[in-house]
Amino acid sequence: MSHPPVKFRGAFTIRTYEVDQNKRATIPAIIQLMHEAAMQNVIQLKLSVWDLEEQHLSWVLMRKNTVFHRLPDLGETIYIETYPAGFERLITYRDYKVFDAKNKLIAQTSSAWLLMDTQQRKMVRIPEYLYDFELPKLEDCLPRPVFRVPKFKESHFTNHYKVNWFDLDFNGHLSNVNYVKWLVETMEEEGLVKGTLTKLSIAYKQECVWKEQVIAETQKIDKTSFLHRLKRAADGKELALAHSTWMVN
Repeated sequence: MSHPPVKFRGAFTIRTYEVDQNKRATIPAIIQLMHEAAMQNVIQLKLSVWDLEEQHLSWVLMRKNTVFHRLPDLGETIYIETYPAGFERLITYRDYKVFDAKNKLIAQTSSAWLLMDTQQRKMVRIPEYLYDFELPKLEDCLPRPVFRVPKFKESHFTNHYKVNWFDLDFNGHLSNVNYVKWLVETMEEEGLVKGTLTKLSIAYKQECVWKEQVIAETQKIDKTSFLHRLKRAADGKELALAHSTWMVN
């Protein structure tokens, strides 16, 4: 059985509602565009959540490592390339690469996903037919995402959130972009105003649903490094952990 090419490459122009006060694209905006490119890719490959509905399967994001070399400006056109980067028992890998008009790499993400049985609410093995896709060579892919950070010890900055209706994605869960937004914006004001995020590693641990109360906490490690976590207020269970590195302007 022949399959369409696994790689997707799309052009996106940075719009006014995607930039900050410096007319640069925000971190959530770039993450959102990466996710849109991935959705277009899995729709082409007939592997989207809607294609898998009849099999009662859905993709679940487990972890990802993102590096930002530069944030694009208002009106700038960027090109996002994304593709499945390999399979490993229960895990599927996906890479994202963001290029500018000169084809210079300005951001990249490696991610790991699980396939979940939506009826039994448990993870399942990758179906055999997915191995029929011709994937990029391993040396052409990004390093596999890892998440090894110091243990979260104490909170220096805290925010409280409620999951509202428009915070949900098409699965009815708190969207991955909102996880990023809530994790990253809970930190000292000077970092948000004057700093530039250069690296972000996230481990997604539990789903979060409508009307739940969430506590976002950040621990400052040093001037450029922070630990972040989201907790469900009702039971204190961790929803996500993250580690960020910033460049001070």
